[in-house]
Amino acid sequence: MLSIAAARRAAITALAAHVDVDEARVDADELLRHVLGKDGAWVFAHGDEALAPDAVERLAALVAARAAGRPVAYLTGRRGFWRFDLEVTPDTLIPRADTECLVEQALARLPVDRTLRLLDLGTGTGAIALALATERPRANVVAVDLSPGAAAVARRNAERLRLADRVAVREGGWFAPVAGERFDLIISNPPYIEQDDPHLAAGDLRFEPRIALASGADGLGDLRLIVRDAPAHLRPGGWLLVEHGWQQGAAVRALFDAAGFIDIGTERDLEGRDRVTRGCRPA
Repeated sequence: MLSIAAARRAAITALAAHVDVDEARVDADELLRHVLGKDGAWVFAHGDEALAPDAVERLAALVAARAAGRPVAYLTGRRGFWRFDLEVTPDTLIPRADTECLVEQALARLPVDRTLRLLDLGTGTGAIALALATERPRANVVAVDLSPGAAAVARRNAERLRLADRVAVREGGWFAPVAGERFDLIISNPPYIEQDDPHLAAGDLRFEPRIALASGADGLGDLRLIVRDAPAHLRPGGWLLVEHGWQQGAAVRALFDAAGFIDIGTERDLEGRDRVTRGCRPA
């Protein structure tokens, strides 16, 4: 019989042939926790216990899939974001820590003691919309996604987190599902990678939905549409915040300026790179 600790070591060794050893450890631990349905502390404390044969087979299959490049989040069906775990499927992007910067910047502009209407464009798993609804109990959020599969995932996440009464998921392209409506804040993590960027053929990006990643020759196609049309859907004094690529800060600020926004600025991510640009519709 294979012990839990031995199974972990074997998984790390198998994955280290494809990624660096630190990433191999992280991935092996996440897959092992998923197979066992236990947290890391339990796995560590029970390392000498035997791993059931069916669990050995499940872990081996997951390790093989990860070694072939499939993202861990798609293998486990889960990814942590903000203060909760989210269901993730190949219909959605995998939530990333950098996007928490977008949430933080939005919260800094959303009062706690007011009823608010918020719009999340390209919601995917619902990560941003659900984080905002969690932190602002008086907010109602409309979350939009073009993909029916992604919208279904967002609805399930909202229901599981008991936020479905304040997070309404709608299907459609950008502002089409909210025609004639206005909001206190619009937020989006849209596609912003150049369509021929070689990174799209490497790593986890190979498996994520291309429609949620790439946008035109310069990566700014969808950002142009969002920034151009946002003022018509913002209340006076309302904010637009978007995530973008680390080399796109100046270009996105120019889009905001051309659309008539004020108080324009760009915030940096955890690695000190341009990541989130904001602007206010004049009052």
